[in-house]
Amino acid sequence: MFDCSAATTATPGHVGCLCHGPEIRYIAERVKLRFSRRDFMTGIAAAATGVGLGTTASAQLQPPPPATARPILFTNIRLFDGTSPTLREGVRVLVEGNRIKSVEDGGAEAPEEAMTIDGAGGVLMPGLIDAHTHLTFSSVPLAVALTADPNYLALRSARTAGDYLMQGFTSARDAGGPVFALQRAIDDGTIVGPRIWPAGAMISQTSGHGDFRTRHDLPREDRDQLHFSERSGAAAIADGVDEVLRRTREQLFLGASHIKVMAGGGVTSDHDPLDSTQYTEAELRAAVDAAAGWNTYVTVHAYTPKAIRLAIAAGVKCIEHGHLADEDTARLMAEKGIWWSLQPFLDDEDAAPFPEGSPQRFSQMQVISGTDTAYELAKKHGIRTAFGTDTLFSERIAARQGAQLAKLTRWHAPAEVLRMATADNAELLALSGPRSPYTGKLGVIEADALADLLVVGGDPLADISLIADRNNLKLIMKDGKIYKNTL
Repeated sequence: MFDCSAATTATPGHVGCLCHGPEIRYIAERVKLRFSRRDFMTGIAAAATGVGLGTTASAQLQPPPPATARPILFTNIRLFDGTSPTLREGVRVLVEGNRIKSVEDGGAEAPEEAMTIDGAGGVLMPGLIDAHTHLTFSSVPLAVALTADPNYLALRSARTAGDYLMQGFTSARDAGGPVFALQRAIDDGTIVGPRIWPAGAMISQTSGHGDFRTRHDLPREDRDQLHFSERSGAAAIADGVDEVLRRTREQLFLGASHIKVMAGGGVTSDHDPLDSTQYTEAELRAAVDAAAGWNTYVTVHAYTPKAIRLAIAAGVKCIEHGHLADEDTARLMAEKGIWWSLQPFLDDEDAAPFPEGSPQRFSQMQVISGTDTAYELAKKHGIRTAFGTDTLFSERIAARQGAQLAKLTRWHAPAEVLRMATADNAELLALSGPRSPYTGKLGVIEADALADLLVVGGDPLADISLIADRNNLKLIMKDGKIYKNTL
């Protein structure tokens, strides 16, 4: 592609075909490099055209259903509107196009042309939102993520996106990874999946939580090729204010709705201790200033009080994880109006299976030991709290999104849990402002909100475990289109 054999044989001073000139040859090489980074879209397109239609109960790589020209009226339902602690009885909800037209009592007249869906006494609720996910990396092993053909990763992420939707998660805030092409393929109807708010590449310092290189890759010389994790769009290594500004602006160029920066150590990586604080305040502020210039925000990976405080001083709006936060740090988060994106990390069937005695297992247990305290501090100080799964490198665990949400009843009432995963998470998505990929209100059932809806067979406010089993999701609607209906 883009090669011309005459380009290597042209005589000096040749003024024939312009593709023989050194300037155009340089551009052609750059375009070829760009295409190698965009192979994710090729893989997704192949998936959509090469796999046939399947049952709606399992995720298939298939185009979305056509929009229904007729209004849709939901009857015989109980309503969880995303904010109320109780269900509302005797209401009917009318959807026109991709919006909720009205929420009225049962005596209201329905348009003659409306298609009526009998909810069989189930609960109509907003679609669920996962506020911390990695669609490219959630269901493939780490070794595969770092070595596989980008086309393969694209195919896997497309299947994962379909699974998310079939588990009732109609929106996902991706906290780092190459999902721009995936988002485009979903939004243009090539495949099915949730709405995606993409962060793009995770921005990390050398030896930071997003640095996936090995010892053999160091030291990096100025002319060295970027590591595969950087070329694929998974991470961006940046040291110093100028590099942080450049890498942040690159993600905004590509379409990031928010920016993800690694401000402290983690569990899964080999070269950044959990207790380490990453980036200086000036470097973090560079990312914040660049994002603010585009009217959006920075969220940071951080566990320790020191890392959290440094990030807040630099002006970030959201802390991812923060499981080791102390009382003073929680109080500061509340005072500054910081969002806390928490995950229910416990030593249970959803814990990543690190070998006993390994450094990762030691760090993992430190994080898990702080989970109860983190949720209690967030609740005590009234910190705005978001729900996310942060599943990585496990297809089995990625299929348990609903089960992970249900665990929050360890700290919250079921109505609070569902509000966190709907209306509250939608408020966090709204921090992207004009950088949001979608226009309209999410997470609630009210007039003019976007029609992302679920019908649950039973009452999840009485039995939150219903959410854990996708078979209990009798209907799934996103953007006014029905993707599953077993009513």
